[in-house]
Amino acid sequence: MTSKFSNYLALTKPGLTFVSVSTAVGSAYLASVGTDNLYLLWHLFIGAFIAGGGAGTLNQYLESDYDARMTRTGLRPLPANRLPANNVLLFGLILSIIGCIYLAVFTTIVAAVLTAATLIIYLLLYTPMKRRTPFATVIGGIAGALPPLIGWTAMTGSISIQGLSLFFILFFWQTPHFLALAWIHREDYERAGYKVIIVVDPTGISATRQVIIYCIALVFASIMPALVGLAGTIYFTGSLILSFGYLTVGLILFRDRTNSKARLLFITSVIYLPILFILMILDRLLH
Repeated sequence: MTSKFSNYLALTKPGLTFVSVSTAVGSAYLASVGTDNLYLLWHLFIGAFIAGGGAGTLNQYLESDYDARMTRTGLRPLPANRLPANNVLLFGLILSIIGCIYLAVFTTIVAAVLTAATLIIYLLLYTPMKRRTPFATVIGGIAGALPPLIGWTAMTGSISIQGLSLFFILFFWQTPHFLALAWIHREDYERAGYKVIIVVDPTGISATRQVIIYCIALVFASIMPALVGLAGTIYFTGSLILSFGYLTVGLILFRDRTNSKARLLFITSVIYLPILFILMILDRLLH
């Protein structure tokens, strides 16, 4: 029983789902400052986590054959034959549907619609496109950047420039984060037949150029919350320091395309995002 539970839990990618949901909750909290709607944060967390778990499950169902070819994913429940495929499909569909309905009932219809759109983009566009074109990274970036907008609309009921500013931060942050991880596991991606840029151009030149472009764009995206009234001077200054630091590490990888430098960029990306959101929240609380 414990083993079966742990396998179903693993399908939901709880760590990755938690990170994604945290950006949604953080965004909702920013929107809630000065209001008495904080109870919505709990409903947002629950609904988004359920839907996110469904997305992770269905992704593994769709990619089980490819996961089996990769060292990093070969021990997941489906490729390791620890769960029946039909059960995994049903589990993923139930979670996805319940998550969207929960958000519609306990937060807002807009948040539920955006969550459903995220699932569609991630599962029906990004997932199959990974085996066809490097452009899939852009589509995946859209899906991965929607959680903050979901959080914002769960609290406000509408899409605004403030919510979009958080979307753009996630969008431009993601590609350097993903490409750093993809570079480390490039042999795995090649074995699985994914047409990511590090497979199409194994020299890494194209990938690291993209890293620099997205890091530069992130510098401008990171100050947007201050420009649209979501944060103040403290955040503005801190976001520039953080973003130029991120760009610097990206330049290091561009000049020295090694696993150790890619790992450094990946770690930097993991540190960057929560600090940026914490800085934004602190600045908003102080004002």
